[in-house]
Amino acid sequence: MKKLLGLLVVLAVALPASADVLKNVEIKGEIETITSDVNHNGAAVYNQAVNNRVLAGLSAELVEDVTANLTFQHVSAWNGDMGNAAFGPNSVQTYENEVLVSEANVVLSNLFDRFELTVGRQFYGDEDSAVMYVGPNHYNAENFAYAQSLDAAKLTYGDDAKTLTIIAGKVTELPMKARGTDLLGADFRLNLTDEMKLQAYLYDFREISTLNPVGDVDENAGFYGAKLTFNPEAFLVSAEYARNFGGSQFLREHADTGYMVKVDGKVNVEEFAVRGAFLYENATFAASGNYTPGLLIGHVFGGDMAQYSVDGVRMFNVGVDFNPFEKWTFALDAYSFQGRTGRHSATFEFDGTAKYQHNEYVQLFAGLGYAKYGTDVPAMAPVPVTYKDALAKDNFKWQLGMLINF
Repeated sequence: MKKLLGLLVVLAVALPASADVLKNVEIKGEIETITSDVNHNGAAVYNQAVNNRVLAGLSAELVEDVTANLTFQHVSAWNGDMGNAAFGPNSVQTYENEVLVSEANVVLSNLFDRFELTVGRQFYGDEDSAVMYVGPNHYNAENFAYAQSLDAAKLTYGDDAKTLTIIAGKVTELPMKARGTDLLGADFRLNLTDEMKLQAYLYDFREISTLNPVGDVDENAGFYGAKLTFNPEAFLVSAEYARNFGGSQFLREHADTGYMVKVDGKVNVEEFAVRGAFLYENATFAASGNYTPGLLIGHVFGGDMAQYSVDGVRMFNVGVDFNPFEKWTFALDAYSFQGRTGRHSATFEFDGTAKYQHNEYVQLFAGLGYAKYGTDVPAMAPVPVTYKDALAKDNFKWQLGMLINF
């Protein structure tokens, strides 16, 4: 991997020497800036700052059907720091250890006329997935950090009816939800009809402990599941079920195996879309997803909603999207969060968000949320043990941001 990183860095520096290569170079990246604040924030559960993340790199076609990708990233907070009296102002060298390589891979297309092979550091998965995503998140002021990557080899076969992806590698920065080292996985997607699609997946993190209720290290630990989606033109409905496994044998389950049920629906009526969602997880469910419902509760748990309480989580959501003006999208959402057994009173959250699409590359967004907290007690980190006392009062949150893609 270090040799590949070095090769791609040399490529980036040497590009001007080859006019032919220069014709096939695409600069890519994004800039996201978010600021937010929450009142009654006694335990610093929520961020109160302005944060900025930059992803920038290039994609170059080296030869026919061979593409190299290289992307760097940097995350910073607005703190006015220009250095100190002893060492002077910040210089380029100051940021040397703060700029990370998030993508450094080579893609071989039309391999054996059927396959695509990606080798090296890469992002992976769907950003809205509740089970598997490794990459940058967006619109989330509470978990705004360096994007994670995989050092992996990914082989994909696809045609009009089906797609099979197999991936094997290592997590570059361990996800809070999995804490794995080696990763093996497969994702199969099948178009049953034009409107109905089936997805089945299996991922195995090797030698990890957090999926094991007794705390021992498992030789195999991961999850498997399936998702069925029916999406004609006027509406969408999907249902997903995932289940953990862990132990010395592949697909072996513990006594308190984690599991998840997720159902989504959406109906489109001209400029309006009415949405609904249901999520049910027991407290031991663990995956590597990025589903963060709401501006307050979901953002705190960073895609690991099973940590909502010692019982896991039972969530209901209803919402509406509407586009009254060109370039503008508004959304209103109501949530109910509760331990899955319903033994404690629910937390209710109400959000309003707005997005303004300045052009195809630039978007401004804003959000305002209110949470009325119930009596559930959170299960574990990242929420402090003082969560219940600190958030005994209602919380109001506002959020502003800008997202530029290039």
